[in-house]
Amino acid sequence: MAYSAEMRRGVRAAYVYERLPLERAAERHGVAHTTAARWKRVAEAAGDDWDRARAAASLSGEGIRSVAQAVLEDYLLQHKATLEALRDPETPISPIARAEVLSRLSDSFHKTVAAHTRMSPELSRLAVAMDVMQQLAAFIREHYPQHVTGFLEVLEPFGERLTDLYA
Repeated sequence: MAYSAEMRRGVRAAYVYERLPLERAAERHGVAHTTAARWKRVAEAAGDDWDRARAAASLSGEGIRSVAQAVLEDYLLQHKATLEALRDPETPISPIARAEVLSRLSDSFHKTVAAHTRMSPELSRLAVAMDVMQQLAAFIREHYPQHVTGFLEVLEPFGERLTDLYA
């Protein structure tokens, strides 16, 4: 049976962009798995590697956010471990060297967070929104303590709404 180029593109799109297993992508488009596997092999021989395209597609959109999050988490773990080592009086390092390490850590922290913010602006907006909420809570506690209970009733569900909007 002859299939249209549109049918091949549909199977490829389901495999690459929707990340369906090849068998499922073929099934969705009414094509035998063996046919889809042949299309994939022929495309690769012609320079269209579906697996590479799939990997690249996973790094765009949500994928890049996941990568950015993983990098940030790894950095923060290393940052914390370094700070703990600096606090340990048994760590053989001079005070001036400690100050130098702290300075470098501070610089790398700001650069890492700034890069992460550029890669994931939604997280920056969420951080600002959450900071505003914390500032408002402190303001109410200080100036309007009689309203703290009511504010706290509203704060939690509103915080969830902010997370839904910005994350």
